Parts: sequence; structure tokens; C-alpha cells
Amino acid sequence: MPADPRTGSTTRVERTVVPAISPRRERTRERLLDAAFDVFARLGVQAASIEAICEAAGFTRGAFYSNFANKEELFLALTERETRVQLARLEEAATGLDPATVRADIREAVRCVVASVMPDPAAKQSWSIMALEFELLALRDAQVAARYATQDRRLREELADSLTRLLAGIGLRFAVDPHTGVDLLLGAFESGQRATLLAGGGEDRASALIEAVVDLLVTPA
Repeated sequence: MPADPRTGSTTRVERTVVPAISPRRERTRERLLDAAFDVFARLGVQAASIEAICEAAGFTRGAFYSNFANKEELFLALTERETRVQLARLEEAATGLDPATVRADIREAVRCVVASVMPDPAAKQSWSIMALEFELLALRDAQVAARYATQDRRLREELADSLTRLLAGIGLRFAVDPHTGVDLLLGAFESGQRATLLAGGGEDRASALIEAVVDLLVTPA
């Protein structure tokens, strides 16, 4: 232990070291996440086993547990990764918009942005079903609920910050508190997506509801 320069005595230096993830471990983690999406989409979150996910990824249970504590942690990591992808797409789509064009037709601009951010219809349906199933699990398990709520709140705050900045860049702003705006937008999407799923596909109610809500929430700066 190093000596304290004031007293000459030794002191313990407390230091938190965050180990870097090796490229190999990162590849393993990504393969497990890819496999988990496929297995969850096919079997459901509840019915999917860790063994099935490991088999689909081509790894052992040891590889799984060196990256994730349990299936719930894996699902939250999968959700986080998908959200990061959508945020990046949102940034790209919004920065390509012309402010004058947006002000002339806000709905069309929103339609273009939503189309660029959303996954393909099959993946969107799978995500909606998985999210609903995981929410039910969280409602029945307080520990899962706590982790889920913490992540959901953090991601919504990031989305509110991103949308506020991107809207300002094209001469727009939320007419309400940005966090309330995000809650309303996500609520519209989730409600519309459920309606679309229950109707067996067809009309994209989620996008239509988002466009309608944007009319109420977004205004020129």
C-alpha cells in the first residue's frame, strides 16, 4: 500500500476498476442476444429456456452465465440493444430533414421518421408480443418489476432528451413537458400495435395513432 504523504503511514487506496469486455466476449454476447430474440419470438419469453437459447447460439450454459445472470437480465439487455438501434435510426432520420419542409407538412415528416425507425412488420410484431409478455412477468415478480421499471425510466428519459434536441434542430418543440410527450407517444404506439395485432395485421394503427398524437404534441418553436 502507498504511504500517506501527510503521515507517512500506509493507506488503502480504494479504486473501482471496470473490466473491459474483450472482442471475443462481445461476440459471444451478441450471438446470445441474436439467438434469444429468435427463441423468444418462436416460443415466448416464459416458455423459452436458457438451454434452448444456448443451443440456438451454439454455446454452453457456462457461456450464458458468464454474460447474464438469468433470462430476465438477458431480455432487458436485448431490449436495451434494440432501443439503441432505434435511437440511432431516429438521429439519422431527423438530421436529414429540412426544417422548411417539416413545417409545411409535419405529419409527412413524422411518417417518414417513423417508417425509418420501426423494424420490419414481422420483427415489430414479435417485439410487441415479447414486450407484453415480459410486462406481465414483471407485474407478477417485484424484483423483475424493479429492474424493468428502472431501465424503462432511463430509456424514456434518453428518448425525451433526444427528441427535444432533434425537434429544436428542425424548428419544432413539444407543446407539453417532453417526458409527458414521450409517455403519450409510446402509449399511442403500444395501443395501436396491440389493436393491429388483435385485428390480424392489415392497417398499421400504431403509425396512424402516432401521427395523430404528434398533431397535439408538437408545435413550431
